[in-house]
Amino acid sequence: MSDQHLEEQEMEAEALEAIFDTAFEIRSSEQPFVWVVKLVPVDCGGDADEEEAANHVMVNLLATIPSDYPEETLPQLDLEILKGLSEDNKKELLQLANEEADANAGMPAIFAVCEAVRAWLADNNVKGLDDASMHAQMMRKKKEAERQQAQAAQQFESQKKKEEMSEAEKEELAVRKRREEGTPVTDKTFAEWWAKFCGEMAQKKEDEKAAAVEDSKDKKVANAVIVMEERLTGFQIFSEKAGVFNLEKLEAAAEEMENDTSAMDPEELGDVDEGLFDDDDDLDDLDFDSDDNDDEDSDEEPDI
Repeated sequence: MSDQHLEEQEMEAEALEAIFDTAFEIRSSEQPFVWVVKLVPVDCGGDADEEEAANHVMVNLLATIPSDYPEETLPQLDLEILKGLSEDNKKELLQLANEEADANAGMPAIFAVCEAVRAWLADNNVKGLDDASMHAQMMRKKKEAERQQAQAAQQFESQKKKEEMSEAEKEELAVRKRREEGTPVTDKTFAEWWAKFCGEMAQKKEDEKAAAVEDSKDKKVANAVIVMEERLTGFQIFSEKAGVFNLEKLEAAAEEMENDTSAMDPEELGDVDEGLFDDDDDLDDLDFDSDDNDDEDSDEEPDI
């Protein structure tokens, strides 16, 4: 036995002890090792009374470990009936255990064998399996036939559902298959893709150009609205130019004149010709009536 085989066997024994706790036992610690696992349909957490009441069948799995296990040989398996099983059940269960060990050849197989045996015990956890009478055997065969029939019916329904997949499911399955397999690139497929790609790009440019034109139109309309809103009405234009109806400005100018009480600085008047104001002529001496008479005379028709 090589050191590698020994190390693997010790690691498997530690793993089984961690999983099954007190249900795992090393019956022989010398080569060949003998491991024992107590298997029951319902695990009651170590409560012996509850375990006895809930489980009608139970066995011990004995595994004799060869020196070159697991790489080269299989373990030698045997069963010890602890409760509720007949010899026929033992043969059936032992055959199942050896088949499971063979399926796991080349790797640690004891845990897989234990799970297969425990599953069988769970399916057959009934009283009276160890009854060897003819009636009991007939009842067991009948029950087994019913179980197999129910299992076959279940498999048939499952197969029927798979065959009756909807069109959507078939399409989805086909899409997944195409994605997994991929699309082979050939001259034909590349030409089809290139034509489709160019068409999409051309359409995209056309859409962008149309969107730009539409955006330009919207901006022009918006600018026109703003211009129309800022334009003066005819009344406003006339008032600004003629100054006739702009009452607000007139009132503001009058108020400014009233508030302006400051005297004008003489220096601001500049040079004034004082001679213009030295005329001593009295305006009262002027005869405005004579001028009026002259005008009346001139209006008369001359004598001919």
